[in-house]
Amino acid sequence: MLCLILLVTAAIAGSSSFNAIAIRHFWSSHPPSGQFVQVNGRRMYINCTGSGSPTVILDAGLGNDSTTWGEIQPVLSKTTRVCSYDRAGFGWSDPQLVPRDADHIADELHQMLFQADVTGPIILMGHSIAGLYVRDYATRYPDNVVGMVLIDVSTPLQDQNPAFNTGSKGPPSWLYRAAMIAGIPRLIGMCSPSAQGANADFRKLRAEDICRMHYSAMSGELDSFQASGEETVHTGPYGSLPILIISHDPAKVLVKSHSTKQEIDRQDAWTQMQEDLKKLSTRSQRIIAKDSTHNVMIDRPDLIENKVTLFIEEVRGHALQLTKYGDTTTE
Repeated sequence: MLCLILLVTAAIAGSSSFNAIAIRHFWSSHPPSGQFVQVNGRRMYINCTGSGSPTVILDAGLGNDSTTWGEIQPVLSKTTRVCSYDRAGFGWSDPQLVPRDADHIADELHQMLFQADVTGPIILMGHSIAGLYVRDYATRYPDNVVGMVLIDVSTPLQDQNPAFNTGSKGPPSWLYRAAMIAGIPRLIGMCSPSAQGANADFRKLRAEDICRMHYSAMSGELDSFQASGEETVHTGPYGSLPILIISHDPAKVLVKSHSTKQEIDRQDAWTQMQEDLKKLSTRSQRIIAKDSTHNVMIDRPDLIENKVTLFIEEVRGHALQLTKYGDTTTE
């Protein structure tokens, strides 16, 4: 038994050391191409490409950072200036000491944009939990906001819906942390590029990013999820502000989950929440991204690139609105 314990301990130590060395080597050999600015005495990372107005600000979902936009940003940059960034504690941005609720995160984004000289009109584009943050920003700093793109976003106080409040919390967070430290994701191939995506560099960056998840930042935002919901539940409506809503395909998720009763209820609730987002503006439209899961920008980058490019031209007033406002289509 002692020999077995020693063997398992040695294996875990070896795997953990290899994972740490691999992470350090990869990211030291792939330095960020953007810039760092100071916010509250801490570094925040922002990467701006392209030129033109308005500037599109890309805000990633929980657990992700600017690398998640690696396939989207180069395409949109052909049309206008596009800036992806890392929220505090994710990617290359330093952690912040203040609470990780929507008010503080929106304030940090505002300071970062000022420090990075992004002062012109902006389109806020958020995925998942970032939907709360861009809504908070648009409410607190509306002067330069000329549009929003909401990609399968969370909605305020959604956990109060019985479909999401099932009482099942899954394995404890310490188990995930231990698995990451031990390098389990790397051992089972999660840090290897998938076949998805046309850009090999992007696929490698995204795969390696999975192996450096920032638990403190994730825990901070999850712990503040209720507070963020309370801060944003009364945001909007935003008058005639153009808003593009892109949602995942419920049928795709149900196939992957084998259509359990619980998952059907969750998909019905999520669909209604996405539909209700259209009430945020008289100039809103919703598109269901066919064959996509929650990570629409990974499953259907072609749709996002096409529709957001058209949306930018509509905000500029250079393109006709082809879809009736308030409509929902599947594409």
